[in-house]
Parts: sequence; C-alpha cells; structure tokens
Amino acid sequence: MDAVVKSLLDRNETAETPVERPTREEAEAAVRVLLRWAGDNPEREGLKETPRRVVKAYEEFFRGYQEDAGEALARVFEEVEGYDDLVLVRDIPFFSHCEHHVVPFVGKAHIAYYPTGGVVGLSKLARLVDVYARRLQTQEAMTAQIATAINQHLTPRGVAVLVEAEHMCMSMRGVMKQGSSTVTVQFSGVFRDDPAEQVHFYTLLRGAR
Repeated sequence: MDAVVKSLLDRNETAETPVERPTREEAEAAVRVLLRWAGDNPEREGLKETPRRVVKAYEEFFRGYQEDAGEALARVFEEVEGYDDLVLVRDIPFFSHCEHHVVPFVGKAHIAYYPTGGVVGLSKLARLVDVYARRLQTQEAMTAQIATAINQHLTPRGVAVLVEAEHMCMSMRGVMKQGSSTVTVQFSGVFRDDPAEQVHFYTLLRGAR
C-alpha cells in the first residue's frame, strides 16, 4: 500500500475512533478558564453565556467527527445512459479550523472524477467536503482525504481535487499577511498518470469562471 495513502487511512481511523469526551459542563468550565487566561472576567454580563455558546458552536464547527465519508457517498446512480466522461463540481465553499492554532481557514474545493458504473449525487460531493472540513485540519491532509474517500467508495478511473483557501492563522497572527491564499492539489488514476488530463482539469476550471 502506498505510504501516503496508508498514513491518511491511519489518520482517518484515528479521527473517527470514538474518544472519551468530557461532559458539557467540563467543556464550559474549560472555556471559562480560557476567558480568565485572556484577561477578562467570565462572570461579567457580556460573558456569562459565552461558555455555553462556545460549546454549542464547537458542536457545529466540528460535527465532521460524527459523520462518515462512506455514508455521504453510499448512493450511486447507475442509470446515466452510459456516461463515463469527466464530472466536475467546482467552487464548493467550506470553512475549517487549523489544527495548530484552532483558527479558521476558508475557501473553495473543486472536485473532478471519471466515473465507473455510475455517478454520485452532486450534493454528496459537497457533503463529503464538509465531512473533512468540519474537523481540526491541515489543508494538505483535507485535500488528500477527500480524494482518498472518493477512490475508496466510488472506484473511479481518476480523481482530481484542488483546494484553495485563506488561513486566518497567517492573516490574523504571525506574519499577518491578509489576502494570501494556499492551493493544494491531489491527483489519482488517469489524472496522476496522464499530464493531458491534468491540463484538461485546469482548463475546465479556468474556462468555467
């Protein structure tokens, strides 16, 4: 097994393995500690409900830990009149959180694949992006996880995933360079083996804008 794919599978298994979660009360207490550490008083009027709100927001931000990529891609439509050419879904918006600083990165994902035996509902690709985006992430890992999941569950002839995002950990702290973007790409199958297919993918991305 390819070492990169194995590392991603191990990472996915670790992320999807249930961990002993603290209680809601313990989570809210932890937020109060951070508020005090930041220099404010969690008992003042404006912050009294903040721990509850933060915990509730975390349930939304990180719901991907409770979701499964296989379920998102489970239904395949086989009645496509023999269509086996490229399927491209571009400009799928997402937000995620950097696992190093727990601050957001926001961007768009573009996914293409060559189906074999059927296609998946287009909205399911958007859902797949959220399954991995709604976790603590690096952009590089998220890009590869999306491609790996499509390969595993759809067995296409090839997959291309391009993700572009702005990272708040670079915009709001550290070098503080606003407006810079990061692009990551993962190819498999015919996209990896045939440079002409990569050109085809990039051409369609540019031409559709």
